[in-house]
Amino acid sequence: MIDIKICPVCGGEDLQLLLTSKDNTVSQQVFELRQCQTCKLAITTPRPADEDLHQYYLSEDYISHSNKGKTLVDKVYLIARSFTLKWKLRIVQQGGTTPGKILDYGCGTGEFLSTCKAAGWTTVGVEPSPAAREQAKTLTASPVYESLQSATDANFTVITLWHVLEHVSNLDQTLSLLKSKLAENGTIFIAVPNHSSWDGQHYKEHWAGYDTPRHLWHFSRETMRTLITKNGMNVTGTIPMKLDSFYISLLSEKYKNSKSSVTGMLKATLNGLTSNVKASKSGDYSSLIYIVKK
Repeated sequence: MIDIKICPVCGGEDLQLLLTSKDNTVSQQVFELRQCQTCKLAITTPRPADEDLHQYYLSEDYISHSNKGKTLVDKVYLIARSFTLKWKLRIVQQGGTTPGKILDYGCGTGEFLSTCKAAGWTTVGVEPSPAAREQAKTLTASPVYESLQSATDANFTVITLWHVLEHVSNLDQTLSLLKSKLAENGTIFIAVPNHSSWDGQHYKEHWAGYDTPRHLWHFSRETMRTLITKNGMNVTGTIPMKLDSFYISLLSEKYKNSKSSVTGMLKATLNGLTSNVKASKSGDYSSLIYIVKK
C-alpha cells in the first residue's frame, strides 16, 4: 500500500481524515479519504501500489470495462451511455470544430471513439485494461495503446478524458504528456466527479462518486482549476453532466442499503433532481466537464 503524505495539487502536508469509503465493486475493503487542508483535494490513502491497482478493476461489475449490463443499475448506465455518446460528440464539435484528430484517454471499450469515427474524426485511444483495449481495437479499427507513453501520435485537435483523471496515479506527468500531444489551438475535455456536489455531501461515505480505491483523487471545482493552472494550461469553461447525479444516486442508494429496490430508485431520482436544482445556483454539479486550453 502507498501512503500519500503530500498533496499532488498544492504540495500541502496537512492531510486530515475526511471519511472512510468501502469498495463495493471488487474487494469490499474500506479505504480512508484524507483531505488537504490547504487546497481541499481529497485523497484515497493509503491506497494500493500502482502494480496492484489493476486487481481492483477485475470484475464484470466494473461496467466501463466489461460492457455488460447484468443488474438494473448497469442497464440504466448502458441506456444513458447510448444517449450521452452523441451529446459528448456535440460538445467536442461545439463552436464549429471540424473533424480532425482525437485522442480518447481511458477509452474503455471504444464506444465514444466509434461515434467520433463515424462523424469523420481520425481516432486514437489509450486504454490500460487488456480486455477493454482489444474490444476498442475491434470496434474502431484504429490504434488503441496501452499507455500514453507508448502512443507516439501528437498534434491532436481534441483530447478527451471521460472520468479518467481521478484514476491516474501521477497527475502532473499525465497532464504534461497530454499537453505535449495537443495541437496549439486544441482543446482537452476533462470530466471528473465533484465531491462538493449536493449528492456528494448527502451520501457521504456511501457516495458512489468516491469509488475507492479506483478513484485516487477526489476533485472540487477549485482543486481542478488549481491543478490545471499549475500545469501551464487554463480552464476556459465548465459543462455540467446532469445525468450523472441520477446514476450516481442510484448506485449510492444501492451501496447505502446493500441492495437495489424500487424505494431506492425513487429516492435516487428525487436526490438526483435535487442535486441538479441546487447546482443550478452553486455550479456544483455531480460531475463537471472542464474545457482546457494551452
